[in-house]
Amino acid sequence: MTATGQHRDTNSSARPTGPGSRGTYAKSPARRREIITAAVEIFSKYGFRDGSLRDVAERAGMTHAGIRHHFPTKVDLLQAVLRWREHESLAKGNRTQVDGIDAVDAWIEAVAENVTNPTLIELEFTLAGEAASPDHPAHGHFVRTYSKSEEILGRAFTLMQERGQLRDGVDPALAARSLLAAAQGVQTLWLRDRRIDIADVLRAQLAVLLRAPKSA
Repeated sequence: MTATGQHRDTNSSARPTGPGSRGTYAKSPARRREIITAAVEIFSKYGFRDGSLRDVAERAGMTHAGIRHHFPTKVDLLQAVLRWREHESLAKGNRTQVDGIDAVDAWIEAVAENVTNPTLIELEFTLAGEAASPDHPAHGHFVRTYSKSEEILGRAFTLMQERGQLRDGVDPALAARSLLAAAQGVQTLWLRDRRIDIADVLRAQLAVLLRAPKSA
């Protein structure tokens, strides 16, 4: 998932090359957003370990010193990227106040909507692969993120069970984990075949867990 085995000179100096180049490094919110956007692209392509601050600087159209004025270390920049990504996810999740099966439907829609910005899926899976190692600076973030998703889905499936919507014998916690695993898997497949409809696949997985409707 990460770009490895590539010889890249991360010590060569980068010069401002893009239209965003500026002569001052004021810590304006707009400038920080530009840097974070560049970092998302670099980390999604090369990963955190192989993507350097110089790469980000070149993509953002500024100097390495300019990047470090805003984000002194690469870990600082990674944390900013993860906070931005978490904010984006929360914004999607808070659009509507729903529960039960409607909450699961909304979650599926939010996952499927990621295809409108493929870089987000690439970023998540590149970093998540690296962050499997406990010493990775993003490890805790992904543990919390997946645990939160599992908790949200678990509550929804528990309510569905109480309403008689789940098949007999379906455990709400396992249902939540299976749908989360399906989401991770289908997005990985989508990175290789963009024709896959993520929402359709996840709804098919959900249908397996639901009680079959009574025949007329």
